[in-house]
Amino acid sequence: MPVQLLRMLSDASLSLYGRLALRGRDRGDVPGWVLVTIMSAGLVTALWLVADDKLKELFNDALDGVVGNAP
Repeated sequence: MPVQLLRMLSDASLSLYGRLALRGRDRGDVPGWVLVTIMSAGLVTALWLVADDKLKELFNDALDGVVGNAP
């Protein structure tokens, strides 16, 4: 049983290596990364616009708590 499992893993790894070697110099999905980056920036901007006052209040409360000026 362990020999069969080892042979299956070896065949699978050789197959994967062969597929990757045939790809050449593929650098990845650039348009996908650009889309993820733009969407992340859009989400951060939208949250910032909606919650700006609360974020400032939260930040100031946290600083006051560290410094010791909490009410």
